[in-house]
Amino acid sequence: MKKFKSTKYLFFFFSFSFLLLQTSCQDNDDTTYVSQEDLDNKLAVDWFTLQNQLVKTTPNCPPPVAARTFGYAGITLYQSLYRGMKGKNLQTKIQGLNAIPTGNGSNYVWSIVANAAMAEIELQLFENTSSSNKTQITVLEANLLDYYIAANSITDQQIISKSILLGKQIATAVYESSKTDGGHQAYTNLFPASYVNPAGPGMWVATAPNYPQIPLLPYWGSNRTLLASNASTSFVVNPPPAYSEDTSSAFYASAMEVYTTVNSVTPDQDVIAHFWADGGGTVTPPGHMVAIVLQLIQDEQLNLYDASRLICNVGIALNDAAVVCWRTKYQHNLLRPITYIKAHIDPSWNTIIATPPFPAYTSGHSTFSGTTASILSAYFGGSFAFTDNTKIADGFQARTFTSFQAMANEAAVSRLYGGIHYTFDNQEGLTCGNAIALNVKNLNL
Repeated sequence: MKKFKSTKYLFFFFSFSFLLLQTSCQDNDDTTYVSQEDLDNKLAVDWFTLQNQLVKTTPNCPPPVAARTFGYAGITLYQSLYRGMKGKNLQTKIQGLNAIPTGNGSNYVWSIVANAAMAEIELQLFENTSSSNKTQITVLEANLLDYYIAANSITDQQIISKSILLGKQIATAVYESSKTDGGHQAYTNLFPASYVNPAGPGMWVATAPNYPQIPLLPYWGSNRTLLASNASTSFVVNPPPAYSEDTSSAFYASAMEVYTTVNSVTPDQDVIAHFWADGGGTVTPPGHMVAIVLQLIQDEQLNLYDASRLICNVGIALNDAAVVCWRTKYQHNLLRPITYIKAHIDPSWNTIIATPPFPAYTSGHSTFSGTTASILSAYFGGSFAFTDNTKIADGFQARTFTSFQAMANEAAVSRLYGGIHYTFDNQEGLTCGNAIALNVKNLNL
């Protein structure tokens, strides 16, 4: 089969685009060029694999920021394909989502629409990434364009160009919507000087002299959630146990549990703590969840449409999990175990993994893993066994789980083994994650 050069068609796209400046926002079901090649999962896997690399290598991309990128990228992928799969338009279901172009008439190649959309949303969400990363985005876009032109044997330049244009318009509309959610360009001000730390017993303080004295993203919890059901007016999180320094109190017992667990950690518990650390310079906890999703998409050979539904659900859940978790963190501003233990149990004690620079309650990793596990259980089944191979390249052995909930439970308890969270941080994080996922599953994509 003759291979068409993507650069030729990208050039033609810009010369042709003035003919298609307006696209209809009416839903139309008529289309062509929906081939078996369109339905493989390559596009979804390739783009979100690259996105994880962008998360890992782009400056100032901590877990909440990473989760937000997965939310908007997932919406972009799904919205660029839903007409082809006769799915639901998300326009009225996502808070703040502007009118999203849906195309005018038929003869769109939905894989090409989605490819263009993903390239555009990645460039916009990661505007502060390196020039080499931006080159990777444009190269992947060109390679996948070649792939889908060849797969569909397309020679009609107008069909190719109108598909590219629609994808770019969808991504731009999603991105413009994202600008008003409170998280736009967060990378410029992760530790805002305007924030004043609450003072008093049990309140968070920096856990190391070289750490920022202002915690990470203290206003993130006021961001707009993607789903109204996860907003502060409709989502209530239980408070932590009452702070106490009394040695007979429940709070003291929780801190003592962290202390004794770390002091007697087993070799396997130590591996678990590091396997799930997902700290600075990694894909972050949300990215670890996405990596598992991508592995399952490939292992179970999901087609592009099903992959887009799953990724969209997980992305929305991760975005809202970050907002709910950070909202809770700064409602309570609870000190970390290391602060309490050094002050009231053992001044020479230390953790196994580094304590992040923000309050303890609730656990972010528990919330992210809990919400992802719930969505994956709904899709694959509650007793679905799998092996997480995503960190072999980082020097870890694969870990096998009897269910997604077992995976989430291990991710949660890893924070106890590492010494950075109380058990109640982890348990309530899992509970919140499950509740967030239920709201996402109610979309019925």
